[in-house]
Amino acid sequence: MTKKQRAETVLTELEKLYPQVPVPLDHTDPFTLLVAVALSAQTTDKKVNQVTPDLFHVAGTPQRMAKLEVFEIKELIKEIGLSNQKAKNLKRMAELLMEKHDGIVPQTYEELEALPGVGHKTASVVMSQAFGFPAFPVDTHIHRLMTKWKLTSGKNVVETEKDAKSLWPATAWNKLHLQIIYYGREYSPARGKGEKDFITKMLFEK
Repeated sequence: MTKKQRAETVLTELEKLYPQVPVPLDHTDPFTLLVAVALSAQTTDKKVNQVTPDLFHVAGTPQRMAKLEVFEIKELIKEIGLSNQKAKNLKRMAELLMEKHDGIVPQTYEELEALPGVGHKTASVVMSQAFGFPAFPVDTHIHRLMTKWKLTSGKNVVETEKDAKSLWPATAWNKLHLQIIYYGREYSPARGKGEKDFITKMLFEK
């Protein structure tokens, strides 16, 4: 199989497996999605979803988040890794949204990535899932699987994102990045032996 054929096979098989792909992080609007994605760094989505209901009950808007003290935010997210830094980031993020954007989550990468705790991946998730812009956020599952499928050199996530965007049409990006994440979790976990990983076997069988 050529690289292009492998990419087409991946797209076809994932569409069969996951015709519908809900966003793994629970949210109700662009702000709560932004917060949830920022919290998810080095933490599981499951853990974030356990913590955010109480957080959003108290501070589900930039206005309410900005009024909290850092220690109050930390208390609400203490079960999440890096909670000290994340609490500081959420406080300042909310303040900047109020100061510079009238409390509205901006719709450009440049403005999103200027917010504390918001890197390119977080901005890409918000741009794709909250606003519908074509984006291909790359997490560890995607980076690992695309390397395994020989669809990228695997040097870094920047290269992986670039390769993904060149292999698949922009119309598929927003859904496909989630499909790969779901596949990685279910069929090819990082610490698993990969017996269930039928796509890899399909791509490289003799």
